[in-house]
Amino acid sequence: MPRTGLRLKSPEQLIFESGADLEGNGLKRTIGPFQLVCFGIGAIVGTGIFVGLSDTVAEAGPAVIVSFILAALTCVFTAFSFAELGGAMPVSGSSYSYTYASLGERAAFLVGWCLLLEYGVSVSAVAIGWGQYLNELLEHTVGWRIPAALADAPGHGGVVNVPAVIVMLLAAVLLVRGVRESARATAAMAVIKVGILVLFCAIAFTAFRSGNLSPFAPEGIGGIGAGASLAFFSFIGFDAISTAGEEVKNPRRNLPLAILVTIGCVALLYCLVSVAALGAMPWEQVGGKPAALSLIVNHATGSTFGSTVIALGAVVAIASVVLAVMYGQTRILMSMSRDGLMPKVFERVSPRTSTPVANTWIVAVVFAVPAAVVPLDVVLDMTVIGTLAIMAVVNICVLALRRSHPGLQRRFRVPFHPVAPLLGVGFSLYLMYGLPVVTWVQFAVFVAVGALVYSCYGRRRSRLARAQTAPDDETRGAAR
Repeated sequence: MPRTGLRLKSPEQLIFESGADLEGNGLKRTIGPFQLVCFGIGAIVGTGIFVGLSDTVAEAGPAVIVSFILAALTCVFTAFSFAELGGAMPVSGSSYSYTYASLGERAAFLVGWCLLLEYGVSVSAVAIGWGQYLNELLEHTVGWRIPAALADAPGHGGVVNVPAVIVMLLAAVLLVRGVRESARATAAMAVIKVGILVLFCAIAFTAFRSGNLSPFAPEGIGGIGAGASLAFFSFIGFDAISTAGEEVKNPRRNLPLAILVTIGCVALLYCLVSVAALGAMPWEQVGGKPAALSLIVNHATGSTFGSTVIALGAVVAIASVVLAVMYGQTRILMSMSRDGLMPKVFERVSPRTSTPVANTWIVAVVFAVPAAVVPLDVVLDMTVIGTLAIMAVVNICVLALRRSHPGLQRRFRVPFHPVAPLLGVGFSLYLMYGLPVVTWVQFAVFVAVGALVYSCYGRRRSRLARAQTAPDDETRGAAR
């Protein structure tokens, strides 16, 4: 074992173990560049813009546009880092694997632990938002709503959120059928929801009034910062592209390309949606309202037909996010299981469907619980702080790998190195600063539990540790 105490995997070892240049561990390369971009859009565009926009507006007012730009900048700098690392190490583990190669096993495990927040807990948040728009759609089409007791969490007028559980189970069914089918479904849903948001902009701009944007920043700089922390949730998911590293055709080229194209398209779309929304309706009437986009379309058209279309688009959009994010969580757990840091059940791949069936069902069932009984705002804040912490680490990984492996093959290189990664770290920490103190306390407890799990389970079962100690045992035996 290295004297430094760090258990590091070289990038070459990660690539070899995953079969990244061949077929990796039973996974098949079936995802092309268009499907990968659609997968990225599918993972991002959903609850954040369809449901979370109103909460962001409540914090920042019309300056929500600036909040979105700040959140986008954080993602752009980190997207550069993900593009470089994904092109150099096209494996399924995403930021977990990148950290293993640059900062060591303990840091990698904690990143993987935090990814439970970004993917597992966030899919719960997304599923909760899906139920809100499903009710909106049912009301407009059949004149009936799911009773509050079966559509909301305890403390918010409900007992259990049944729609949130249903959408997660449906996503699991599709995922275990095969990655090709999942990718096609995600691509179709991504095209539909982008079309719905473009339609929303076209309708909202017909009611645009410049006076609605004044005063521009009623809550001041503090409101913009708090709004940026919430707006960041709308961008979570672009790194899910890198979790598909072992199932992408020509990954060294297509992974960086898809990451950058996706984040650029989504940032532009969000800015257009926020300008159109707040130009069409005063921010005081939008802030804090559920299904805000439908409300704005009703206001702009004077009818409920447009909002029915928006609600339909939101149901499709948010379902695709559940699908994409759940996919990402299963691939990360698979990578951690291969390394011995998670139970073996997570790495088993069905020979019939080439998918991790048991892994997928465990993720669906476990994270359906918070979706069913935890309020949306609690889930959102924990997802955001966990994701921002991971993004800060990913930028640090680029700095560390440039230093330790300068000769590593990189199809894409972060521009303006080391300034861009340092800005990525800075923006991530700034947005974390804008989150409530209680979220910091919850996050600290979560990380402490993760450190304990690693010490008691992962450190002892690590396959890398066994591989490093085996040669030493052989040497001692020969000496005797």
